[in-house]
Amino acid sequence: MDFLIEALSQVTYKMVIMWIIGGVLIFLAIKYKMEPALLLPMGFGAILVNIPLTNVISSEGEVGIISWLYEIGIGASEALPILLFIGIGAMIDFEPLIVNPKLMLLGVFAQLGIFLTIILAALLGFDINDAASIGIIGAADGPTSILVAMKLGSKYVGPIMVVAYSYMALVPIIQPAVIKCITTKKERCIHMEYKGKRVSKTVKILFPIVITMVAGLIAPKSLALVGFLMFGNLLNECGVLGTLADTAKNTLSNLITLILGITVAFQMQAENFLSLETLMILGLGLFAFVFDTVGGVMCAKAMNVFSKEKINPMIGAAGISAFPMSARVVHKMGLKEDNTNFLLMHAVGANVSGQIASAIVGGLIIGLVL
Repeated sequence: MDFLIEALSQVTYKMVIMWIIGGVLIFLAIKYKMEPALLLPMGFGAILVNIPLTNVISSEGEVGIISWLYEIGIGASEALPILLFIGIGAMIDFEPLIVNPKLMLLGVFAQLGIFLTIILAALLGFDINDAASIGIIGAADGPTSILVAMKLGSKYVGPIMVVAYSYMALVPIIQPAVIKCITTKKERCIHMEYKGKRVSKTVKILFPIVITMVAGLIAPKSLALVGFLMFGNLLNECGVLGTLADTAKNTLSNLITLILGITVAFQMQAENFLSLETLMILGLGLFAFVFDTVGGVMCAKAMNVFSKEKINPMIGAAGISAFPMSARVVHKMGLKEDNTNFLLMHAVGANVSGQIASAIVGGLIIGLVL
C-alpha cells in the first residue's frame, strides 16, 4: 500500500497527458486500423514509459528493457530502421517504374516539402541539425526520419519519430484532401494505359545492383538505407531465395516493426516529449507532408505540358515514400472519380520511386549538414 501511495505521488499531469495520447494511438490503431502494427505498440509504449517507479527505463542503476532496446536498436547503430528496409525492399516490385522510368521524376519532386520545411524550421529558430531532421518527416518514411534525426544528433528525436509515423498512418486522410484542392475533376479522371510490358529477370536483378551503386556514388550517406532496401529487393527477384524473401517481407518486417514501435516510446517520456517545440514539429511535419504531396502533383501537371500521353496528376502524390499506402489512396481516388480508371500500377511506380528518392535525399541531407 505504501508503494502504491509513493507511485501515485510521483504521477504528474504530463504523465497523465501521455497516457491519454497513448490511449488515442491505440484507439486509432484498433478502431480505424490506422497502421496498427505501428500505432498500437507506440501507444502502449507511451503508457509504459510514463508509469513512475518501474524498471522499464531504469531501476537501481540497471538499464531497463526499453532503454536497452533503444540503445542497441536505434541509439548506437540505427540497426532497427535499417534492417526494416530489407523487408520493405522484399515487398517492392520495381517493374512499374522500370517500364515507365519517367515516373522517377515524380518521386524526386515529391520531396519538395522536405526542403521547404527545413527553411521554415530554421526561420522559426531551430538549429540546422534539428531543422533538417524535422524536414525529412515530409517523406512519410519512418526509418529514414529516425536515421537522419539520430545521425544529426537532433534534440527532438522522440517527437520526430512519433510525428513521422503518425503522418504515415494518416496518409488516407490527408492526401485526398490535398489532392482535391490542387486538381480538377477533369484531371482526376485522366485515364492512363498500362502497357504491361514484361521486364526480363536479368533487368530485375540488375536494377537493385545498379541503383545501389548509383546511390552510393551520388549520396554515400544514403547507402545504408538504399543498400538494404535494394538487398531486400534482390532477395525477392533473384529466384533462388524464395524462403528467405518470404521471411524478410513477412516475419522479419513484422517483428522489426513491432519492436521499433515500442522502442520509439523511449523518446515519449513526458518530461522530454511535452513541449512547445513538439507542437511546432507536429505543424511543421504536416507542412512538409502537404508540400511533398503538392510537389509530386505539380510535377505531373508540368510533365503533361510536354507529353502527348497525359499523366493523371494524382499519381504524383504517390511520389512520397509511404509505400504502399499512398499508391492505394491514389488508386481508390481514381476509381471513385471513374470506376473504369485503374491507376494502381502507375501509382505504385511513383510510390517506389519515392521510396528510393527519400532515402537518397536523407543521405544527401546528412552529408550536407554534417
